[in-house]
Amino acid sequence: MIKNIGNTDRLVRFVLGPILIVLAFVLGIRSVLGIVLAVVGVLLIGTAAVRTCPAYLPFGIRTTPKN
Repeated sequence: MIKNIGNTDRLVRFVLGPILIVLAFVLGIRSVLGIVLAVVGVLLIGTAAVRTCPAYLPFGIRTTPKN
């Protein structure tokens, strides 16, 4: 996989992901909004861990430094 997530983007995802998951539980994990927040939070953490965002690929977006 092509790594297209830079350090700042990765840090934001690692911080925002858990916040969204906690917010999902506060709002009610069984509600539609709670489920959406939890899924987005998990996706943010997952993409930060592998340093690849599939949504960036079709648009050619890269937040990694240019070599």
